[in-house]
Amino acid sequence: GKKSPDLGEYDPLTQADSDESEDDLVLNIQKNGGVKNGKSPPEEVQDPDSDLEVGLTKQQGSAGAPEGFAAEAAGGGGQKAAPRLLPYLRTALFLLTVLLSMLLVLLCAFLVPCPPRDLHNTWSRSLGQGAGGVLSPLELCDVNGDGLPDILLVFTALMNASVMGVSRPSVTVVALSGMNGSTLWSIQLPEETRSVQCKGLSLGAPAEPVCLVTGTSKFLSLLSASTGKTIWTLNPIHLSSGILAAPAATLPDVDGDGIRDIIVLALKEIQPDVFFILVSGRTGTALGGPVKYGTNGEGKVIGPQVHVTSRGAIYILFGFGNVQAVALRDIFSQARNRDRFPAGLEQEEPEWEKRRAANLSELIDIYSGGVDFLQTMKVPDTNCSNLLITTKEGLVLLQGEDLEPRWTLELQNISSQPVAGFFNADQTLDFMLQARTGDGNKKVVVVDGRSGLPLWKQELPWQKQQLDALSVMTLDKKSVFLFWADEAQPVLQSWQPAPRPERPGLHHLYLLHPVFPTVLLDLTNATDKVIASAVGINDLQKDAFHITVTTTASSDRQPGLLWVSKLGLKWALLRQGRMVWLGSSTPRASRGEVRRVLARLKFLDFPQKV
Repeated sequence: GKKSPDLGEYDPLTQADSDESEDDLVLNIQKNGGVKNGKSPPEEVQDPDSDLEVGLTKQQGSAGAPEGFAAEAAGGGGQKAAPRLLPYLRTALFLLTVLLSMLLVLLCAFLVPCPPRDLHNTWSRSLGQGAGGVLSPLELCDVNGDGLPDILLVFTALMNASVMGVSRPSVTVVALSGMNGSTLWSIQLPEETRSVQCKGLSLGAPAEPVCLVTGTSKFLSLLSASTGKTIWTLNPIHLSSGILAAPAATLPDVDGDGIRDIIVLALKEIQPDVFFILVSGRTGTALGGPVKYGTNGEGKVIGPQVHVTSRGAIYILFGFGNVQAVALRDIFSQARNRDRFPAGLEQEEPEWEKRRAANLSELIDIYSGGVDFLQTMKVPDTNCSNLLITTKEGLVLLQGEDLEPRWTLELQNISSQPVAGFFNADQTLDFMLQARTGDGNKKVVVVDGRSGLPLWKQELPWQKQQLDALSVMTLDKKSVFLFWADEAQPVLQSWQPAPRPERPGLHHLYLLHPVFPTVLLDLTNATDKVIASAVGINDLQKDAFHITVTTTASSDRQPGLLWVSKLGLKWALLRQGRMVWLGSSTPRASRGEVRRVLARLKFLDFPQKV
């Protein structure tokens, strides 16, 4: 019979099938452009005869093709060679770009000058000759929108122009950048000032930062904090018979325009009477006529201060060496000559009104005799404030609800306004006091706000004019206290191995931290006269900075130079601070422990009501 084709014998049918499959393979190869990579599939065995037929078929196809197609086939090698060069070109361009970038960075690093390393922590600049020094307390407020408080101060400068050879002094308000001390804006005022107030004001146009300037005679004006331009000025005709006695105070909205309003206290030039004027916070126009009251006190001008009781009744506190109160509703009624009041003025405080009935007068007697300072202190977790009264004999805290004394501290010759802060852990505001001792020294005392007992005290040398102490709240709900004094005698220990050189006549800025009551931290010193100081908060960095205004020694004919300086507190504590151990006892804390605590300090803005 017929044998199987697998045995290698010739079979015409099998040979015919094989020829047909080879023809199909040739056609497929021509369609696909040849075998890829020059290799056949691994599972197939290549036939030499098939290779020969494939070659013949390719030659026939090339011979029968048009000339255009033949040119394309000839140029196919060049097209394949071009893509092989693209990766090399990309790599070369990338390396060239990196090289140029490195050269540009090195060029900037060596040729472009870098700013001073500690410019944001410390700077100092001169304001020129100041004929009268600083005329009102420093005010810190962000006027350029960079998130850092800027410095506003008023001083008397000598103009370059002169009349008959005599220089003419000019009252100037200047805003300095808290970042680098550059001048943001500067304007001249017609008279000396009592205050520049910018914090917490909602006057003029809504959402516009403003500053309220109170003069010493008849000038009251609202300025744009961003530019210094005048928004409105009170017409002096309303003060034709008197002068401004104290800085203006802001009120709740009493005229119904949605903007807070203002009250000013004026003193008659001839008669010893006072009168109040209500002023619109939006337009600066007087809201009615003046409201006159007789006075029965002598001494320092107190107020006006706005006090809101727990029931929502609003009283105006003022006095001359004493403290009196008058209901805002009574002032509004007489100024506008009407018996109907806005909703916010309808409340009364029964315990306060009892004192009015006792003297049959519109004035309520709060405290009499030798008052130097009056401060309202917010009670935590309540809507009430207590009254802290500083006299020549000591300190008294009155409860805001019934005006009864909560405690009394006897301390002679208190020379500056108490500063509030948290010294212990009871979350009640404590107070730092400074009192002259009469022998060229001063006594610094921290008083417990709950009991009135001393928590800390130290006697230090100080021969110059007294400056208010300052406080800054920390993240752990304590406060650090700052004050000026002369060189302390106890043992000094510096952060650095070499102590800072000392010279006689230096005035030192000390910091007291409640965690280390036996240590004073000496932050910096000054040889010139310190005339003003303030402290600001950098919310972004949780840091604080201290602003100092000094004046150089001057003669009667030639005024000294005014200098404004900034010092970052954390930078000063860690870079140039010194520890002053108080007393002769063995130090309870090591230098490393104090440094670790100070390095973790974070400061917060505490909007306490003072």
